[in-house]
Amino acid sequence: QVQLVESGGGLVQAGGSLRLSCAASGGTLSRSAMGWFRQAPGKEREFVAAISWRGAVSFYADSVKGRFTISRDNAKNSVYLQMNSLKPEDSAKYYCAAKDGDFYYTGRDEYDYWGQGTQVTVSS
Repeated sequence: QVQLVESGGGLVQAGGSLRLSCAASGGTLSRSAMGWFRQAPGKEREFVAAISWRGAVSFYADSVKGRFTISRDNAKNSVYLQMNSLKPEDSAKYYCAAKDGDFYYTGRDEYDYWGQGTQVTVSS
């Protein structure tokens, strides 16, 4: 059973940057597509970014395209989300997710494993 643990969240001013990390234990991510989702209070969990298991293909929500970058290091069993030019509307709890598969996936229900999330708060 793969367990995912996110880290790197925090409080940052608008325009600032954060780098989220997701580390896996109990299994390898090298054959898993990975995704980042976020959920703000009172809203549904939404897709942010996804990456294929080899890291060759990535996909982003329009709201973060050009500002966020997803990457992975299979040797470290980790995936990352670099977030630049942060906006107050990016404030949410960010979740890492994994799915057995070699492409990328944007649907919340497509993922098999989820972390507990890390809070990102962007002040104006």
